Amino acid sequence: MTDSAAHFDIDLNDEGLLRLIARGDWRARFLRPIDSALRDFADDSVGRDIIIDMTGVERLDTAGAMVLQRTFQACQSRTDKSQFVGAEEAHIELLEQIEHHLAPCHVEPQRRNAFLVMTERLGEGVANAWRATLELQSFIGKILASAFSLIFRPSHVRTRATVHHMEAAGLDALPIVGLMSFLIGAVIAFMGARILQLFNAEILTVQLVGISVLREFGVLLAAILVAGRSGSAFTAQIGSMKIREEIDAMRVLGLDPIEVLVLPRVFALIIMLPLLAFCAAMLGLTGGGLVAWLAMDIPPALFVAQMEETIGINNFWVGMIKAPFFAFIIAVIGCFQGMEVGGSAESLGQRTTLSVVQSLFLVIVIDAFFAMFFLEINY
Repeated sequence: MTDSAAHFDIDLNDEGLLRLIARGDWRARFLRPIDSALRDFADDSVGRDIIIDMTGVERLDTAGAMVLQRTFQACQSRTDKSQFVGAEEAHIELLEQIEHHLAPCHVEPQRRNAFLVMTERLGEGVANAWRATLELQSFIGKILASAFSLIFRPSHVRTRATVHHMEAAGLDALPIVGLMSFLIGAVIAFMGARILQLFNAEILTVQLVGISVLREFGVLLAAILVAGRSGSAFTAQIGSMKIREEIDAMRVLGLDPIEVLVLPRVFALIIMLPLLAFCAAMLGLTGGGLVAWLAMDIPPALFVAQMEETIGINNFWVGMIKAPFFAFIIAVIGCFQGMEVGGSAESLGQRTTLSVVQSLFLVIVIDAFFAMFFLEINY
């Protein structure tokens, strides 16, 4: 008898029952091509009576018997019409032995010590954070090297792209930054006045608003809003180009993505964030002065005079000095996360979220560093 690969046909018998006609060699090495087809057939025929005709089966081993028995048990209904026909005596014996060993094997999930799992996740988090820090430092080095090279190649400066990002990341952000700063200044003045009234020291609201807005809240609020608005936009823009392989196309054309995509965004944010911080500080003072005028009867002229007498210009410069550092780190992280996007929309969403979180975290860290530094030098 000549062996042939396992195969089967499906038809209906005279009584309208499904009939699976098995032919050929039903041993393990011949079953792979038809296994998925048999599974699909079993899924489509659940609960129907079936007759498996084994007249044409030339050889049968344990694997073949398991496949046939699995199909039979998946399809058969509660009636007695389902059966095997045409099988040799040895094949029937093998099918009977396999019948009781097809129960699904429920694997108990591995139980691990909760402390070890927590320690493992903590270790992975620390390792990933260290790896990301090294990659970010490397990316900053590439940016600084590329920026330094532009000193000797001024024609390579992307002026038009820089101006475009100055408008998109800076000028377009002015309304929301200005509104939030105005409201924050008003809230600080109102809350400060409520407390200072208890000590008959309402006039000190001027110092409270002036120092807090000029030194901290003006530049910090501007940086936070820009990080959430423009930093995430940088990641999304560059990440989309990465998914569409436009960055690879740039490299093929001999263009440096750092020079073309990253530096214009970094330059634009370094230029515009100090201006936004200045506008935020002025509008914050305006909001605080308006509340002082309406709620405490401190006229604008007295408010300005009190500021000139008691608040030094150094408080203004403290806020302005921090702005370029905030801008640099926001732009760098936004572009870095964009360059790290994989080939899926899910990766783009994860990197955009990570860009905002890391930018806000580092802005707060840098702000705390500057606060301690200026406190130490008494400035």
